[in-house]
Amino acid sequence: MPRYILALDQGTTSSRAILFDENQNMAGLEQREFPQIYPREGWVEHDPMEIYSSQYAVMMELLAKHDVKAADIAAVGITNQRETTILWDKATGRPIYNAIVWQCRRTSGMVDELVERGLKDHIQKTTGLVPDAYFSATKIKWILDHVEGARERAGRGEILFGTVDTWLVWKLTGGAVHVTDYTNASRTMLFDIHKLDWDDKLLAALEIPRAMLPQVKPSSLVYGSVNIQGREIPIAGLAGDQQAALFGQCCFARGEAKNTYGTGCFLLMNTGEEAIESANGLITSIAASLPGQIRYVLEGSVFVGGAVIQWLRDEMRFITESPDAEYYAGKVPDTGGVYLVPAFTGLGAPHWDMYARGCIVGITRGTRRYHIIRAAQESIAYQSLDLVRAMEKDTGLGLAELKVDGGASRDRFLMQFQADILGETILRPVIRETTALGAAYLAGLAAGFWKNLDEVRSLWKQDAVFTAAMDGARREDLISGWHKAVGRSLHWAE
Repeated sequence: MPRYILALDQGTTSSRAILFDENQNMAGLEQREFPQIYPREGWVEHDPMEIYSSQYAVMMELLAKHDVKAADIAAVGITNQRETTILWDKATGRPIYNAIVWQCRRTSGMVDELVERGLKDHIQKTTGLVPDAYFSATKIKWILDHVEGARERAGRGEILFGTVDTWLVWKLTGGAVHVTDYTNASRTMLFDIHKLDWDDKLLAALEIPRAMLPQVKPSSLVYGSVNIQGREIPIAGLAGDQQAALFGQCCFARGEAKNTYGTGCFLLMNTGEEAIESANGLITSIAASLPGQIRYVLEGSVFVGGAVIQWLRDEMRFITESPDAEYYAGKVPDTGGVYLVPAFTGLGAPHWDMYARGCIVGITRGTRRYHIIRAAQESIAYQSLDLVRAMEKDTGLGLAELKVDGGASRDRFLMQFQADILGETILRPVIRETTALGAAYLAGLAAGFWKNLDEVRSLWKQDAVFTAAMDGARREDLISGWHKAVGRSLHWAE
């Protein structure tokens, strides 16, 4: 009997492979970083062959190191960095250009042109997204515009497009399967999230041939197989990283939410069968779900989460290691009235001010570095609070609890302050590799490794609970001070 699900987690800076057993225990993990390419300021690329080779290598290293046979693997699940765009030659399997990474800003002018042509409302109502170079659509157009003959060949089906999930499945199946899932398609700015099909109006506006696009399917399904040790293993789960993390946190019901604390923060709420159009600067995508069960999510992003702690460490030299922030924040009972707004590159939802800049306010002669470190920690929680409140306004749903993951979720001070400032319960799981776990769940359900969502939910293990312990009046005073500080940062660079 198969003993494991193999999860492939292809991220922005590294590729990882993780084995999960039927009780959700991690049986092994391998990781390999790959090069980042910066051809010009604001441009970010990857070599698609490096993406694939690093992912394949860690997969094989994991199996070899843990003496796992192909017969031990029930299925493979894949989760990936979203929006990153790859175009390749169908006949040779060679990319026609480097992957343009989600962070790349080279196509901002194209986005401005779409808005000038009156397509902003159509994009928002059809795709659930705000027009931005972040998404795949204008990246595809850029490659077609800049590689000679690419658009004509793409129209004949000779050039294929895929996000990273599509590329990996195509390579792992030997070019037999050209597919993506609803979660990744919903991040391209080309997909109608209501009709569940590519949008002809946007394809025409960007001169993108439909023939180059992958089939779009549910996130839990047998798409094809990968040959491992001479045995065909089903590839049975696909999901973009943040939707995979939501699924890995077992947020299957309307109103359930998770926040991932990484360099930035990604807050996602399951909105059930309703695709809610945000009035508060959030975006709408499709959740990872089972066949016949389309679910939607609202998503908000904090640009600078854990990155503010890295700033304290690397630029300010206030701390030696990032985990030190937790210790020093606890050296003082509060910030002494200090607020730090880490608007280093502007502010996202719900403010959406690209001209905002970072500031520290409330400093007195008695301010010590401990106060500033604590204020930096608290800024992560305040920004997440703003996203939660925006979601509650959009959905009319009160948040009963928030599940957390990501590197900074290990910080007990931050998690307790998050609970206090939200006035809600925070739940942290034992397995914090929730992105890979979500991919494993999706694959395991399609392959019959797990029977249903109830069984999967029963496997979710809680590591810690953080309960709000702050007086309500104190909470409102702190939040008022935060918004006052944010007001000082807005429009600064205009």
